[in-house]
Amino acid sequence: MLNTSFFAKKPRFEYETGGSTPAESESIPMPDRATFFLKKPLDGKTAISIKIGDRVKTGQKICPFPETDIYAISSVTGTISSITQYTGDYGQVYTAVSVITEDKDDFDDGFAAAIDAEGIEAAKAYLGAIPGVPATDIFSSTDSPIDTIVICGVEKDLLMATNQFVLKTNVAFMNAGISALKKITGVHKVVIALPQSLMADAGGVGGASGVELRVIDTAYPAALPRMIMKNIIGKPVPADKTCEDLGVSFVTAEAVVSIGRAVQERKLPVTKTFTLINKDMSKRMVSARIGTPMSDIFKAFDITLLEKDRVVVGGPMTGAAIYAEDHPVCPDTDALMIQDSKDIPMVADTPCINCGECVRICPADIPVNMLVRFLEARQYEDAADMYDLYSCVECGLCSFVCVSKIPIFQYIRLAKYELDRIRKEEEAANV
Repeated sequence: MLNTSFFAKKPRFEYETGGSTPAESESIPMPDRATFFLKKPLDGKTAISIKIGDRVKTGQKICPFPETDIYAISSVTGTISSITQYTGDYGQVYTAVSVITEDKDDFDDGFAAAIDAEGIEAAKAYLGAIPGVPATDIFSSTDSPIDTIVICGVEKDLLMATNQFVLKTNVAFMNAGISALKKITGVHKVVIALPQSLMADAGGVGGASGVELRVIDTAYPAALPRMIMKNIIGKPVPADKTCEDLGVSFVTAEAVVSIGRAVQERKLPVTKTFTLINKDMSKRMVSARIGTPMSDIFKAFDITLLEKDRVVVGGPMTGAAIYAEDHPVCPDTDALMIQDSKDIPMVADTPCINCGECVRICPADIPVNMLVRFLEARQYEDAADMYDLYSCVECGLCSFVCVSKIPIFQYIRLAKYELDRIRKEEEAANV
């Protein structure tokens, strides 16, 4: 029998706040080898424009698929040593380009030359792979034009403090980034969502750039885009719509700082800041070149991985486990968490006991106890039509509180992936 009443008070999980953020970041030396992911498979049929042995410069666009706008930015100077295929979560297939680094940087001037020739609007062709990864929908015309940019100064997951640290320590670059975003996109309404503890540090941003500062609740998952849309912007997002459909695009504080740095220094930033969470839950801010293998991070901080320990990219609620130490730091790597094997929560195939904990904690008021039954049976269409699958904000709280230890969050993500895959296959068949 449960010891907690169904009507008991909901547990509250707090984000990291400015007071607990490390004051400085620690830098990792340049790696001997760097690897960059491009979101397109290496199928052996499509001709590519790079080859093993080619030399690349720091800040150079790597564009192996000339007929697409898919690219990575090299964070090092060196020689391409391999071009392989890498399979990630939920069937996502990447092309992985590895570069053996030289001792000194030779900076590419393509970004500066483009700005000189075409003005600041030319920058949008280079900014999709910088630290923080600005959403590409900001830079392109869509059926629903963007009229508001929301800058997130709070992380999307717990234990992380990356964007708060970046915002607090780079106010000048933040101002420059906001100004550049306005010029590039033509969007003039900018909102910064941040915790009360950072309002004093961000005051210069609001004053210098004319943006609106809005305080966000420190209770998880208040910083997720759909929650911000409802609670701060005042535009709840219907299940069949996206934030962009309502004219709002979200960008991280680090992405804006990266844009400002690029414009002011006339070269693309290649160093990623992220939160390193050790086994004992101690945290430090780390700066490393994009493409640095995780093994270099572990070596730098004397972290020993034992059998069955888990390495997670992201936070404890929504992060994804990786299975190789040569996995690189990516432009969107905001946290790296190491879990001791004895602290990893168990997962079971025990049937739902209908305790209602998942329903009670769900911020979207989804009948999760019914939804999960359809997901376990792979009845994804019915789950979407009858039990609000697409209303899920993907916070992971349902999995966290599940008495039966059902991986509900993973079921939800898998269902959305499968439905999206089926939709794309049907569209391709009808072409």
